[in-house]
Amino acid sequence: MIEVKDLTRYYGEKRAIHNVTFDVQKGEILGLLGPNAAGKTTTMRILTCAMPPTSGEAKVAGFDIWTEPMEIKKRIGYLPENPPLYSDLRVTEYLDFVGKIKGIPSNKRKSAISDVIEKAGLNEVTHQVVGSLSKGFKQRVGLAQALLNDPEVLILDEPTVGLDPRQIIEIRELIKNLGGDHTVILSTHILPEVEMTCGRVVIINEGEVVAEDTPENLTRRLKGSERTVLEVGGDKNAALAVINGFGDVLNVEVNNSKSPGRYQIRVETRSDIRSDLAKSLIQKGLALYELRAETYSLEDIFLHLTTKEEVA
Repeated sequence: MIEVKDLTRYYGEKRAIHNVTFDVQKGEILGLLGPNAAGKTTTMRILTCAMPPTSGEAKVAGFDIWTEPMEIKKRIGYLPENPPLYSDLRVTEYLDFVGKIKGIPSNKRKSAISDVIEKAGLNEVTHQVVGSLSKGFKQRVGLAQALLNDPEVLILDEPTVGLDPRQIIEIRELIKNLGGDHTVILSTHILPEVEMTCGRVVIINEGEVVAEDTPENLTRRLKGSERTVLEVGGDKNAALAVINGFGDVLNVEVNNSKSPGRYQIRVETRSDIRSDLAKSLIQKGLALYELRAETYSLEDIFLHLTTKEEVA
């Protein structure tokens, strides 16, 4: 549905993105993740044909950004970071105005507006002036205008920025429900945004793609190990002897800051020692208070790839 190859864009002598390459499949929700000024917005503006790249290729819904930009614009819905709203219009008036711009025939426009009002959860504010709405409802109106032409592709730039926690949850649920019917690229620097809405992640840093995969696969590729958190009561040396007796254990960190007898164990990926470890500890007469697996989070991966910090 979206093919991006070696996109590069300069602003004067400043390089914004360099050789950005990735694909998005039909019905997929892809997270474009990166710190501020990483090049996410530039990439999205190129894909929406709002600006050309300096070099590189891209196709959206089968059409080329260089030769068929108008065909692409007919098939996409775009929500920029600051939604293009008209504060003096009522919600329905604004959506009717957008529908005319997008070329929706008058005999289909009313039905299209009703559909997006329902999808975006705008029923209670349809006759209110846009400028009087809360930030959350303004964001919903922005999503509604992006959906109005029933686009094959949705490109959403920081869709939950500035929202309160309840509004963020509502917008996330709305975006998740759009997957399948629409192909979605979601740009954000907020880690939970990607973890809770996206099936695959492209991490971009300093204008370049540094990783592309599912969050689970990124975790596996990054460390090749997982963490097990353990808390036991009894003799410390006896506990360490039991833990170190397992060949899949890579290292053991003793952490007594929260409570005595607390350990963080790194084990090889795909090695789950919890059942055997529990049996061995109990056989040694040690009290078992906690034993759980702890995988590396997207935050761990993100920090490692964008700052080169080591993951504990």
